[in-house]
Amino acid sequence: MATLGVNIDHVATIRQARRTVEPDPVWAAALAELGGADAITVHLREDRRHIQDRDLEVLRSTVQVKLNLEAAIAPAMIEIACRVKPDQVTLVPEKREEVTTEGGLDIVTHRTATAEAVRRLHEAGIAVSLFLDPSPRQIDAAVDLGVAAVELHTGCYANATTEAERHAQLAELSRAGAMIRQAKLELNAGHGLTYRNVVPVARLEGMGELNIGHSIVSRAVLVGFSQAVREMKALIG
Repeated sequence: MATLGVNIDHVATIRQARRTVEPDPVWAAALAELGGADAITVHLREDRRHIQDRDLEVLRSTVQVKLNLEAAIAPAMIEIACRVKPDQVTLVPEKREEVTTEGGLDIVTHRTATAEAVRRLHEAGIAVSLFLDPSPRQIDAAVDLGVAAVELHTGCYANATTEAERHAQLAELSRAGAMIRQAKLELNAGHGLTYRNVVPVARLEGMGELNIGHSIVSRAVLVGFSQAVREMKALIG
């Protein structure tokens, strides 16, 4: 059965829109746990557009489930991760001009920098996941790096506009998932997943953690955070 990692970045996005103190993503994390979240995910971006250093530090002290930090491979971000010590770091690509993450981390092109980030995180005792496109070349490189998990980028599936395209993207995710499981790595997935499209991904063989943020935060505006998490947990379960 898939588990649910709730990404609370966009609670902080609402706060930062007014540069004020509310809503506090730390409160959202507590409500997500009450709703059944198996993990809390945050992305501390280099430009600090939503989650702030203070948020990460307080969350490390308060979150009772797994704390998953998404971070770029930049040395400064790895240094913060090694100091704060989340339960897991998921290495992701990052561009200042993007609205949201646009694809998986290219660890074939950025192999040296990724390997150094993985080495430093492992030395700090932190489990490492890589956020990758469902590409055999990327997955083979992940196996060589010795990480614990791969989170497949589901954006192309989520953005598909026809049933045939959705089916093709789901098949590609399934093939990549089989490679990951064969390599004895944990299979996770995320990006663009919603209440409408999550079930087929949750049903992929061996699916572990689904990281979902924007859709849950959007639903929470209308029904409350704990209820929104409960509804998503019921779908993936």
